[in-house]
Amino acid sequence: MAYSNFTLKNVQKEFQLEIKEEMGIFSHIEPLQISESLSTILADNVPLAVSINTEKARSELIVVNILLEMRKIFQRQVSFFSGVDFTVDKDRGLNGFCDFLISQSPEQLFVNAPVITIVEAKNDNMMSELGQCVSEMVAAQIFNQREELPISSIYGAVTIGTGWIFLKLVDALVSIDLKEYSIEQVGKIVGILSAMLKQEA
Repeated sequence: MAYSNFTLKNVQKEFQLEIKEEMGIFSHIEPLQISESLSTILADNVPLAVSINTEKARSELIVVNILLEMRKIFQRQVSFFSGVDFTVDKDRGLNGFCDFLISQSPEQLFVNAPVITIVEAKNDNMMSELGQCVSEMVAAQIFNQREELPISSIYGAVTIGTGWIFLKLVDALVSIDLKEYSIEQVGKIVGILSAMLKQEA
């Protein structure tokens, strides 16, 4: 078992989680004004990513640029990791590579204080990747508990680049926002990610 093998049903059973599905859990969060540079980059890159229509293109042309914007907003006091091995408990299937991890720590040489896990959906089906995302969130929670890091909420996102779904884990309760946020609402997406890093979402 690895992160990518989990479905929402079996991750719920394995880790005895309560799943709450609700529309608009994060809709109250105010959008942030994005930089002119990100606006220009997305205006150029989104149509290209949609035309190429591969996971790699969406990752490189859209997702990475949003995460770089986050790093600028937080004055490089946060870090993000792409394609990193994040093995926390191999016996329970909490192992494998994460598409993206965002940390509250500025340390970039190793993962420390993970707060947000981001999974890139395959075949444009974001709902099918919820299990993987939740398993990575559980791993981040366990990691922080072991390191005695006082992070109360772990967050997750599943994205195809042009669409985003957000999740929250507190103790054993997973809240899934069924509302999909479009890249046309990039200020909202950045606002939600910022609130997550601040533990305000």
